[in-house]
Amino acid sequence: MKMSMSFRRAFQDASEYQCESGDAPRYVPHKPITGVIGASFSTESIMVANILRLFKIPQISYASTSAELSDKSRFEYFSRVVPPDNFQAQALVEMVRQLGWKYVSTVAVEGDYGEKGIASFVTLAESAGICIAVSEKILRRAEDADYDRIIERLSQKSSARGVVMFADEDETRRMLAATMRLNKTGQFLWVGSDSWGAKLHPVRDQEFAAEGAITILPKRSSLAGFDTYFKALRPKTAKVCGSVGGLANHSGGGLAAGAAANASGFGENQYYRNAVKGSRIYNCRNPWFRQFWEQHFKCRFNTSASGGTNLPECKGGDKLTYYEQEGLVPFVVDAVYAMAHAVHRMIIDVCGPDARELCDELKPAPSGRNLLKYIRNVNFIGPQGQPVRFNKDGDAYGSYSFYQYQRHGSKYDYVRIGDWSASLVLNMSMLAWPNSTTGTIPRSICSDSCPNGYIRNFQDQCCWSCVSCREDSYSFNDTCVACAPGYAPNRDHNGCDKIPAEHLTWDSPWAIVPLVFTALGVTATLFTLTVFLRYNSTPMIMASGRELCYLLLTGILLCYLMAIPILAKPNMFTCSVLRVGLGFALCLCYSSILTKTNRISRIFNRGSKAGIKRPSYTSPKSQIVICCGLASVQLGGSLVWLMFERPATKEVHPQPLTAVLTCGVSNLSLVLSLLYNMLLIILCTFYAFKTRKIPENFNEAKYIGFTMYSTCIVWLAFVAIYFGTYNDYKIQTATLCVCVNISASVALGCLFVPKVYIVLFQPYKNVRTPGSGVQRGGDHHRGLNKFSSSGGVGVGGMGVGAATPSNSQQPLASSISHPPATLSSATQSMTSLSRFANATTPTATTTTAAASSLTSSQKAISTISFGSATVAVQANGSDANQSRAEAERDANNLS
Repeated sequence: MKMSMSFRRAFQDASEYQCESGDAPRYVPHKPITGVIGASFSTESIMVANILRLFKIPQISYASTSAELSDKSRFEYFSRVVPPDNFQAQALVEMVRQLGWKYVSTVAVEGDYGEKGIASFVTLAESAGICIAVSEKILRRAEDADYDRIIERLSQKSSARGVVMFADEDETRRMLAATMRLNKTGQFLWVGSDSWGAKLHPVRDQEFAAEGAITILPKRSSLAGFDTYFKALRPKTAKVCGSVGGLANHSGGGLAAGAAANASGFGENQYYRNAVKGSRIYNCRNPWFRQFWEQHFKCRFNTSASGGTNLPECKGGDKLTYYEQEGLVPFVVDAVYAMAHAVHRMIIDVCGPDARELCDELKPAPSGRNLLKYIRNVNFIGPQGQPVRFNKDGDAYGSYSFYQYQRHGSKYDYVRIGDWSASLVLNMSMLAWPNSTTGTIPRSICSDSCPNGYIRNFQDQCCWSCVSCREDSYSFNDTCVACAPGYAPNRDHNGCDKIPAEHLTWDSPWAIVPLVFTALGVTATLFTLTVFLRYNSTPMIMASGRELCYLLLTGILLCYLMAIPILAKPNMFTCSVLRVGLGFALCLCYSSILTKTNRISRIFNRGSKAGIKRPSYTSPKSQIVICCGLASVQLGGSLVWLMFERPATKEVHPQPLTAVLTCGVSNLSLVLSLLYNMLLIILCTFYAFKTRKIPENFNEAKYIGFTMYSTCIVWLAFVAIYFGTYNDYKIQTATLCVCVNISASVALGCLFVPKVYIVLFQPYKNVRTPGSGVQRGGDHHRGLNKFSSSGGVGVGGMGVGAATPSNSQQPLASSISHPPATLSSATQSMTSLSRFANATTPTATTTTAAASSLTSSQKAISTISFGSATVAVQANGSDANQSRAEAERDANNLS
């Protein structure tokens, strides 16, 4: 503000009369101000613009880029040949994104330029997915300690190596110096705004601290003519410039550069022309050129006033070397040309095409408001070869160039790496990074992007950890989306694919083990059936109830064969066979066993009052009809179920990412279809338990009982395993198959193995008793040995030998396990035997009468043969001889 007011007062308050060396006053009127070129920094331009708008003086800046200056309600007379910072911020965001940086810090200088420039960058960066780690502000009066603290805070976010700076060149220089003091050079990757641009001042004597920095500058081209002119310049000397004299001749009104010199008191209020001596041009007009010369050559023009420094005296005739054109020079030229074009066009329009100076209509100076209209309408190709024109806000159209400060050997230089107009065009091959030989772009990322199938778990705004989605889900917009049942995430985890349905294959261990078990069971069943057919007419087979045995073997064989549809791939046929065959095979087995146990129970549990009447429905034909009737209930129910619920296949999904092909029937329906078999198992177990105490010679009931107890345990274990392993179809299928096989194997082993063993390995037990008789006294053992090979009595379809083996040494063939203590006990036992004999062989009806003649005082052993059975009776009593004789007589009559 002070500079602006001083600038204005220089032309309003200064006297128009000048006295030089005591001469008479000379009238020198003020030249009116038509326009102003400048300033460079946005803060200065804002202050100057606030003053100039009061006097309606147009202003054109060559470097002020603050977006605030686009507000024409406040800065109506301000224009610029560079684009505003909002374009610059957009270009910087695209550069950061192109480098792959997602996590950067920002540093802004206090004021409109820094704060609003960074604000625009942050807003655009957030929309581009770039996170800000640390945001720092440099105060205008910051000390070195303040810069050190800023560097320390930036270092705390070590992964945010990229640092975007909106700062003036002086603040930029001090930031680089702070990194050198704290030994942090190389840690940060600087991205500088146009205030840094391609200037040498920020990096002078600290080049290695700025290596790799990327800067932006409005698009420009170096002016070769200016370089020739500037290299020919020499600092003014009193000898040369004093001889030139004369006032500078500025036609058409004063320009700001000359006015500023006058206002500041430089040049003794006179504007000297440059002096040309051969190829040299002595800069008599610019009072600051001598300072530049001292800095560049590190010398002093006035060594006596240098404070005792050791710098040499400047000769003034040295040639400029290591010179590079400042980045703002082309824009200064564009600003001057824009103002000149506007004034020229206005003179032609008002004064005529041949006018070469101001006409009366424009004197003493053109109107600022009219000149502003011509400035906004200029459109020409500038010295850079680029169009110079303004938009409605007085801003130049956005076009930038990017530079990187690189080292080439022992020298450093700005290298152009790309351009931005509407989009960024970056030459990646031109990038060079410190301490990198591969050319790989350094990383500035807090957290890597999560791969597909993971979502981000944010720890703060810019950092996160990757959390895996469930195996049946894919990631979408940081959300895990579950696939539908029967579908699984695809390879890229961005969608779902159908899962092929699984089923048990024949080469699976879960199928091989049950199949081996099935093969052994089928072989054993067929072998047993072959033995029974081969020895069909022998006493053991005949007394076993051949018809029921064949039905039972058929059911066992079907149980083994059910492993094939259980393990096969589900389809219409296998599902139909499974639904009908499984229940029918088990039902056939348990119907046969139930018929056996029911027959034994009815024979031995009738009581003594029932007499010797033969029980009903105990003949072989009756037993087959009963068994088939029980099995037909299961078969009919399965067929009806099959008609109402057609066989089909379905997919079940017991686990995520699992699809299993099964028959289209629920587990509950399968269990309900086996309820009838469960009822048969319960009844078989009940009758087996009820007949557990019958005479030992008819102890097939004990084998049946063991079979049913084992079956109950197996099926209870099956229910627990089957429903407890719902998620593993392999275990369920194998368990069902093995359970059916075990049930068949228990029945086969308990009910048929003893018979097959006797038939094949003890044939002497499988013969009919050759006659009957009574052994007495000392012939006791000899008589037992003689009839020991008697055939067994058919008990409920099973043959049990009534006599002990031939090598037995004790009378264990009695119808009672121990000698009865009283006559009534013997009578009851023999009554039961007579009922069973009556049910089996009608010729044994006299057995009870023969046994009833025994008295409790007799003590003898009598052996009685009836039908195919031989029964040894041991009785105690005093009339043993008489009873023995009566029994022998009755037996003779029976035989």
